[in-house]
Amino acid sequence: MLFAIRGSSSPPYERMLTVLVFALCCIHSGKGQTCTEGFSYDRRSRQCIDVDECRTVPDACRLDMRCVNQNGGYLCLPRSLYTQSYARPEAPAYPEPVYPDTSVGLSEPQFAQPPPGPVAPSYPIVSRTAPCVLGYTLGEDGTCVDIDECEANTHQCNPTQVCFNTDGGYTCSCTEGYWLVSGQCQDIDECRYGYCQQLCANVPGSYSCTCNPGFLLNPDSRTCSDVDECDEEPCSHACFNTYGSYMCNCDEGFELGSDGTACNDLDECSFSDFLCQHTCVNTPGSFSCVCPPGYYVFEDGRSCEDLNECDTGNNTCTTAQVCFNFQGGFTCLDPLQCDTPYIEFGDNQCMCSAENPECRNKPFTILYRHMDLSSGRSVPADIFQMQATTRYPGAFYIFQIKSGNEGREFYMRQTSNVSATLVLSRPIRGPREVVLDLEMVTVNNVINFRGSSIIRLTIYVSAHAF
Repeated sequence: MLFAIRGSSSPPYERMLTVLVFALCCIHSGKGQTCTEGFSYDRRSRQCIDVDECRTVPDACRLDMRCVNQNGGYLCLPRSLYTQSYARPEAPAYPEPVYPDTSVGLSEPQFAQPPPGPVAPSYPIVSRTAPCVLGYTLGEDGTCVDIDECEANTHQCNPTQVCFNTDGGYTCSCTEGYWLVSGQCQDIDECRYGYCQQLCANVPGSYSCTCNPGFLLNPDSRTCSDVDECDEEPCSHACFNTYGSYMCNCDEGFELGSDGTACNDLDECSFSDFLCQHTCVNTPGSFSCVCPPGYYVFEDGRSCEDLNECDTGNNTCTTAQVCFNFQGGFTCLDPLQCDTPYIEFGDNQCMCSAENPECRNKPFTILYRHMDLSSGRSVPADIFQMQATTRYPGAFYIFQIKSGNEGREFYMRQTSNVSATLVLSRPIRGPREVVLDLEMVTVNNVINFRGSSIIRLTIYVSAHAF
């Protein structure tokens, strides 16, 4: 038993595809309407009406098959077994069809006129030798059972279509992901219609959604959600999540590496030579200043201050000695011992009496003084002042450096007739100890007197400029 159903009938797609197919098959516009295959638009009635393929399609059926028009399609029936009637198969009172004599060849069958009364629906019925209607066969129990044309491979579906068995027939349709276009099942490009939120790859009969880096595909397999990369702690220090990505930030004293995640320590000491007064030591994320021995780091954390060992008691002087502090260190001064013929006279002073013959042509007094000086001090600089303490009528005074100025770093500048200033004229570098004899010569022409006094100045030059 051979027959075929051709047309646009097919099982429903998924809801979204159904809406899409309907939108493509039935498009309203101001100029007209497009109907599905097997129908044409009637402008007078403004609706889609069935197309009679048996009249419009040349050679719709092959060989001895007879074309029977259906709503939206047509059937091909064997001429020798079936005919067309307006009577129901269950109504035996209607006249039976008269078949032509096939012994001499094929001819058009002759049909009996239907009796008066209500017209029954039109469908093919079996001949006298086939008690069941088209699409059914007589079972062992004498009842008509459906023929599965799909399983029997008696259908006439297009190779691109899929056969679905129905009661009394079959339907040719397309599988999910395909739609019927001009009788052929063509793949639906879901990517063209924005099925995916981000990335879409069309495949035959389906599609696949993926997400950009930094996003994760949701359980609906279509939309994407942002991934919080900071949960995995990719940054060395701080992490800030952004839409589709993340950003690393470093603590103060560090800089972001070329990989965008690692934080590298900044060497602040390499930025400038003036961060610290003495030595800069780089530390992770910061730096520290270090001062040389004899100094401590000031409150600002950068400059160095002299550590007064004499005040703190951090010295090695005995009780008989006197501790003298200078920049960056200290020294222990022994008790004053005057060389012969000098005798001790007052604090840090030795005197040679004029009555002593050995004192002739010697300075009358020697006064011991101590001072400190920073290395590399800018010049010229006034560093020490001396003046006459006793004044005589008619006398005048001469100030000079008697010894210790072999390098000519100093000179005396007289500021008045009774005073003078010691001037540093050239930079001097330490650590160094300089001993200068500064002489004051007293001249009195009235009484024909000439004498001198000495200040023995010891200068401790520090090793640093602070």
